[in-house]
Amino acid sequence: MANEPQVLIAGAGPVGLTLANELVRLGISVRIVDKAAQRTDKSKALVLWSRTLELFDDAGYADAFLSAGMPARGARISTGREIVAEVSFDLIDSRFAYALMIAQSETERVLEERLAASGVTVERTVDLTRFSDKGASVEATLTKAGGESETLDVGWLVGCDGAHSAVRHGLGFAFEGSTLQSHWALADGHIAGIAPADHLHIFWHRDGILAFFPIAGDRWRVIADLGPAKDGETHPDPTLEQINGLMARRGSPGIVMSDPVWLAAFRINERKVKDYAKGRVFLAGDAAHIHSPAGGQGMNTGMQDAFNLAWKLALVIGGAARPSLLDSYSRERSAVGDRVLRNAGLMTEAATLRNPLLQDVRNAILRFAAGFPQVRHKVADQLAEMDIGYPDSPLTARNGDVAQGPKAGERWPHRLPERTGGRKFTALGPAEIVKTLAQKFPGLVMAVPEGDSLRLIRPDGYVGFAGGPRDAARAEAYLAALAP
Repeated sequence: MANEPQVLIAGAGPVGLTLANELVRLGISVRIVDKAAQRTDKSKALVLWSRTLELFDDAGYADAFLSAGMPARGARISTGREIVAEVSFDLIDSRFAYALMIAQSETERVLEERLAASGVTVERTVDLTRFSDKGASVEATLTKAGGESETLDVGWLVGCDGAHSAVRHGLGFAFEGSTLQSHWALADGHIAGIAPADHLHIFWHRDGILAFFPIAGDRWRVIADLGPAKDGETHPDPTLEQINGLMARRGSPGIVMSDPVWLAAFRINERKVKDYAKGRVFLAGDAAHIHSPAGGQGMNTGMQDAFNLAWKLALVIGGAARPSLLDSYSRERSAVGDRVLRNAGLMTEAATLRNPLLQDVRNAILRFAAGFPQVRHKVADQLAEMDIGYPDSPLTARNGDVAQGPKAGERWPHRLPERTGGRKFTALGPAEIVKTLAQKFPGLVMAVPEGDSLRLIRPDGYVGFAGGPRDAARAEAYLAALAP
């Protein structure tokens, strides 16, 4: 395998491209293939939330997204006649206290151009047609559009190949869940008559939901539910006239769309695998979990899968950590996937209530709850995925003598020290202790003398160990359990 890539990535959407960029940044050789002839030209997933931006920032390339997107500052829910609730994204506990609205086509462009600048080109019209985990490597067969095939041995295979994942099918994993019994319409076009332009606007009309998401300038995404659907039933794509009719009935007066970029009908699937890995083969993104677009967390969750897996693969491939470190990937990310699936489902159920009495009760409850600042704060952090942690992870130690600040399993709120993001654990604490840890585990740890508490911060910005100076031996034992 001397000339073979260490990791083969199937699928060059946002998740596969994120994983490829991170692995290359961490010194791991990759090949990334996709059966599509070119990256998407559709807006698709529209938002990069705060936690995802923090991870890109720690990796050193958040600015490329910021220059290509526009910040949304809040969300407003109304009936069309009165405001039910408003949430300001200024409440998000992040240095990126907003939702960055950016079309998926632009997200993929930024990632693919960065990858190309690192010397890796996406191999297009190339399909992963077969693979086999041999124990010490993965044998994979790639087939080009013309029928020419190539078989190679790689260290690891990651399926980032979407909802119809060939890797998931090859593993024989069940994609458990269901298709919601409702039709939906999507329109991407230029809109006049809606303000403020830096907010998400959600209308809970008696007939159904109508939601607006800013993209850039006067271009918006509109989503509306169209009523019940039967198993296997499809709905024709909407016309511009139908979209304007929906907006006239359900929205505020004067909202009009022109020059549509994309019109489509769709169904919502809520599905997930139980395990994200088997042997040397992993799943990430839509290959592992798909859910309602409510909350806009699908792509973000997939990108965070990629960040979680990348640093673990890099440490194991580099010989700085035991292969058992990789066992934590499925356990951590499957739990997050369950949570995102549940929250998105609850938001969709609330938005699509049909009974007028239940709609009134829903509106009254939300109006009351939104009157409390702490509730608005919690909602903002949940949307931005700032409240994700790993309390039950095998990488989360029992908390030691730490009085304040983030505990083990929680997100570290500050930017990781320069050049450590994704590469090593950061040992933060009394100088003598953290320097000793870095000397004993040079491949795993970078010392940052600071403060009286002792913390080991994972490369993805979550606290693995938290204690005080008296817990130095426990911190050393934590790292010894990871070291080869």
